[in-house]
Amino acid sequence: MDALTFDDYMLALLLTFLAGISTSIGAVLAFFSKAKNYKILSLGLGFSAGVMIYVSFAEILVKSKAAFLQIHHNEITAELLMLLCFFVGIGLSAFIDAAIPQDVNPHEPKSNSELNVLKPHTHASHAEHTLKRTGIFTALAIGIHNFPEGFATFTASLENTTLGLSIALAIAIHNIPEGMSISLPIYYSTQSKKKAFWYATLSGLAEPIGAVIGFFILFPLMQESTLAITFGMVAGIMIYISFDELLPASRIYGNAHTTILGITLGMAIMALSLVAFKTV
Repeated sequence: MDALTFDDYMLALLLTFLAGISTSIGAVLAFFSKAKNYKILSLGLGFSAGVMIYVSFAEILVKSKAAFLQIHHNEITAELLMLLCFFVGIGLSAFIDAAIPQDVNPHEPKSNSELNVLKPHTHASHAEHTLKRTGIFTALAIGIHNFPEGFATFTASLENTTLGLSIALAIAIHNIPEGMSISLPIYYSTQSKKKAFWYATLSGLAEPIGAVIGFFILFPLMQESTLAITFGMVAGIMIYISFDELLPASRIYGNAHTTILGITLGMAIMALSLVAFKTV
């Protein structure tokens, strides 16, 4: 990684912040959840998965292997270490996911019928407390999940601005339904749009917080080996997010056709943007 300036760090943090607070968009959309068509959201989630999958395999893992190769000067050793870090990243994400109770796990996407279940006419008044509890615990769960996502966005942005922009956009789109999953139960239990909005927004702020914590832990120790390990793990985190969250959610909000169209568009735009960056 080339010498970085203060502006580089601020831009990386800004992109991570913007990706995180897209939960606010989901919070607002939840107020209008009577709409029956979620195909645009399905397309967007597929697009995010396409971006993350392509960039993980075509760019980030390549950088991890190249960094290990500079240290060990042996291609097989470098590739094995890259793969080890990759699967550690997947394992870390899976561990965090498993630690969250299933009933408040933000990675259980909501279909339209499930969204309607959260509406007040389907609940007796005594269920309001349960709804609010669900919203609050979901906000905490999403906050925990957003820590590694924030670090992934921040690290990628420092390495390559185009890469960072693409990942920030993908994370932002994937945060929209998470914002909905927080906002809906809180809104319909308290009738307060303000509370619903702020709970969703605060959960998204975990991403820049994760970026800052990761920075203070890793970057003082930043050497070629640390960079290689970080990129390998970031790729694993993003692959887990894609296959565990984005693709299942895309299928529920739309169908197989919207999902594959989104994936293809995401991969194509990511590929073209990386080629364009290299020719500048």
